[in-house]
Amino acid sequence: MLEVRNIYKTYENKPLLNNISFTVAVGETICLLGASGSGKSTLLRIIAGLEPAESGLILFNGQDITFTPPHLRDFGLVFQDYSLFPHLSVNENVAFGLRMRRLQEAEISKRVAAALQLVSLTGFEDRKVTDLSGGEQQRVALARALAIRPRLLMFDEPLGALDRTLREDLLNELRTILHQTEVPAIYVTHDQEEAFAIADRILILHRGEIIREGTPTDVWTDPQSAYVAKLLGLGNMMEGIMISKNEVQTEYGNFRVKCSHTQSNGKKVKLLARPVRADGEANAIRGVVINVIFQQDRFKVTFDNGMYVFLTEAPKVGSQLSVQVKIECLA
Repeated sequence: MLEVRNIYKTYENKPLLNNISFTVAVGETICLLGASGSGKSTLLRIIAGLEPAESGLILFNGQDITFTPPHLRDFGLVFQDYSLFPHLSVNENVAFGLRMRRLQEAEISKRVAAALQLVSLTGFEDRKVTDLSGGEQQRVALARALAIRPRLLMFDEPLGALDRTLREDLLNELRTILHQTEVPAIYVTHDQEEAFAIADRILILHRGEIIREGTPTDVWTDPQSAYVAKLLGLGNMMEGIMISKNEVQTEYGNFRVKCSHTQSNGKKVKLLARPVRADGEANAIRGVVINVIFQQDRFKVTFDNGMYVFLTEAPKVGSQLSVQVKIECLA
């Protein structure tokens, strides 16, 4: 098990990572999700040993590896730019880390073949990596990381350079491979779809801190803060004033809401209106439809007041619409 304990790091005299702590269990994939500049990649580099923390510890199976050189940690790294050697073949790229470890040629051949089979590249051994597609090159990078039989796999925006369809296909394959090998993994991304598709647990970074941690389902259903709800695009964000125990006044009207936080009358609160139909909810958002955009299997419908909902059928632009929503009180 990997344990990250109280990692602290500054950038330009400001905290970039502030007392970061978490664990990664055997066979678990966690995702570090956050906006650009939130410190995700820096944290990954610290865990890999490529960059020092100013304080804190990195432990693996209870052993302190904070100052262990990167090549002695037995961690596999996969980057967005593949970091392959263009003058070497597929076979030579995958074998590189094994040769650095001075393994016997028979063992190297065995491991390379097994790694290429895992990533569906059997038969590509003698090809130049420069002749491969982006998805194939990323598979080679993954095979190279797997060949050393790492104790931990780390991915830094690995699919960012690929088109959407290829990204989805490779993401599905990667999830299958991680479950098959049971190698613990840390996956860094700013793409929420990637995070929710691959992670067993999501850690959301903001201003150097982990502000939300949980399973994809937990984070989606209970964001707990306005920042997380906005980052994930969960719905319409509003500010209001408590006018009674369960009622909030906003510029869009008054809403009934059950707030788990202790709020007094007259206090400002932040609300999330989920843009979906919610049977049994007493709240509704209303307006004139000004825009309708088809998104995969639904329509995003925007009102003249800036609010939006997702519907399975497209209303006419200019029509009056009222849609029931679920209102949540956020911290």
